[in-house]
Amino acid sequence: MQEKKIISNSTSFVLASKVKDYFLLIKFTLSFMVVFSTVISYLLAPNIRFDLMQVLLLFVGGILVTGSANTINQILEKDTDAMMNRTASRPVASGRMSAKEAWIFAAISGGIGLLIMFSFSKEAAWLSLLSLVLYGFVYTPLKKINSIAVLVGAIPGALPCLIGWVASFGEGNANNWTGGWILFAIQFLWQFPHFWAIAWVAHKDYSIAGFKLLPSDKGPTKFTALQTIMYSAMMIPIGLLPYMYHMSGIVSMWILLVCNFFMLAVSIILFLRMDVSSARRVMFSSYFYLMIVFLSLYANKTHSTDNQKFDFQKIEVWKQK
Repeated sequence: MQEKKIISNSTSFVLASKVKDYFLLIKFTLSFMVVFSTVISYLLAPNIRFDLMQVLLLFVGGILVTGSANTINQILEKDTDAMMNRTASRPVASGRMSAKEAWIFAAISGGIGLLIMFSFSKEAAWLSLLSLVLYGFVYTPLKKINSIAVLVGAIPGALPCLIGWVASFGEGNANNWTGGWILFAIQFLWQFPHFWAIAWVAHKDYSIAGFKLLPSDKGPTKFTALQTIMYSAMMIPIGLLPYMYHMSGIVSMWILLVCNFFMLAVSIILFLRMDVSSARRVMFSSYFYLMIVFLSLYANKTHSTDNQKFDFQKIEVWKQK
């Protein structure tokens, strides 16, 4: 009786460990942030009303596609992951999971995820595939070659916003890409101060792995901090576009302005102090930034009636005021 209990407990432990490894494989926390942007962008689209089942389906599809891309990333970087303290315990890098098993998981999860995205719209499916390929097969190997990898990686990093927007395309819904491109631009620019702050903090580990992710090949320098300021400043005018294009109201416009000026301020502090603690402040501020910005845009969404289309000609009226 006791032996059966031991076997049962052992089986449960193995199963729990395997589930944990798959969560690590898809980088669930990172994937959740990505899919958060997708879902909010979908809900921001005109004529889209909150439907729990649709939101959950979009969430699952996004997690599967993003998880597939993250799995490919870990397969291709298993050797470099093993060199760094913060990534050495990942399933493939540590040897707990074979590359073959990870490839099978990536193929199955990616395929199912793309089918789910196709159920929303063909545009969402094609963009999801593009994002997966860019992240897994272009950005990942490019990290060891040139720092332009950050620019390339920012594209699949921002595509979830566009994917969420076009997922709303369908009978009776607006089919204009402008709102999606605005959300794409917000998340695209956000990634530069966010990622350079991470690369600053983890510079030693990245150097050991041979990753070239900072703008300067000399590591954390004034030039890197200046680039962070530049992209943070560019976020300010972009933050006005959701209001100008009648995607959201004036309250969210002011919230975005405050958030963007705050990101600029912490980037300037990094330039002045040039230390890891300032870089860490930029990093954590960027995490809160994205959550506050997207939730405020959704909370202050400009609602349309079921029969209205997203009228981008309203911008001309706004300009004439």
